Amino acid sequence: MRKVAIYGKGGIGKSTTTQNTVAGLAEAGKNVMVVGCDPKADSTRLLLGGLAQKTVLDTLREEGEDVELDDIRKTGFKRTICVESGGPEPGVGCAGRGIITSINLLEQLGAYSESEKLDYVFYDVLGDVVCGGFAMPIREGKAEEIYIVVSGEMMAMYAANNICKGIVKFAEAGVVRLGGLICNSRKCDNEKELIQAFAEKLGTQMIHFVPRDNTVQKAEINRKTVIEFDPTHTQADEYRMLSRKIDENRMFIVPKPMHTDDLEKLLIDYGIAN
Repeated sequence: MRKVAIYGKGGIGKSTTTQNTVAGLAEAGKNVMVVGCDPKADSTRLLLGGLAQKTVLDTLREEGEDVELDDIRKTGFKRTICVESGGPEPGVGCAGRGIITSINLLEQLGAYSESEKLDYVFYDVLGDVVCGGFAMPIREGKAEEIYIVVSGEMMAMYAANNICKGIVKFAEAGVVRLGGLICNSRKCDNEKELIQAFAEKLGTQMIHFVPRDNTVQKAEINRKTVIEFDPTHTQADEYRMLSRKIDENRMFIVPKPMHTDDLEKLLIDYGIAN
């Protein structure tokens, strides 16, 4: 079983990218579980057709400790298994605790056991690796492959660079490695070339460039992944290609984060800051 975490700046399209990638893997016959690690609990809605899934924390609050596996997971598109960690009530507690609690509970209930026959587990994680809770998938080896969703916007690249710093810290004591950057295009100037250069500086690869297309938004409004909403569209093929590249990927490295001054220079060199 491959353990994958998807990180990225808030608003970069991380959850959308994750669900569409998972749809591609599931369509290809892979058995996949998605664990949403965002307090908004929106990491599985496209796979579930918009169904508001009860989170692990909500289930524990309402039913106590005596819960079963089927109480906290639902089956989505192409038999994907969907779990939402959830978070505390607004203004109370640490949101990262939901990740810690849900992953521990899934382990206790046997969600990762061989009998489940999983090929992949995907963690869709809020991009703040400063918080211990959000860093848990990489800190404790729950995830071994990291992919960072990024664009040619400066703050998205700045966040990706910071996430790489977190990976370096936890790679020293564990097995976590960076598998590559996924460019979720914002149609910035020279965006593809910029992210390719950024990946090279980090010592990794741009595993795929996902072009911007309104079909993604149309699919989301219809509460579906692109592959389910319009399987013959070219954008569906982009996600199929991304899922195939992840499935075939064997390039896993400890990244070399850039100094902020060098990152800004890179942006200038590619005309972003001119």
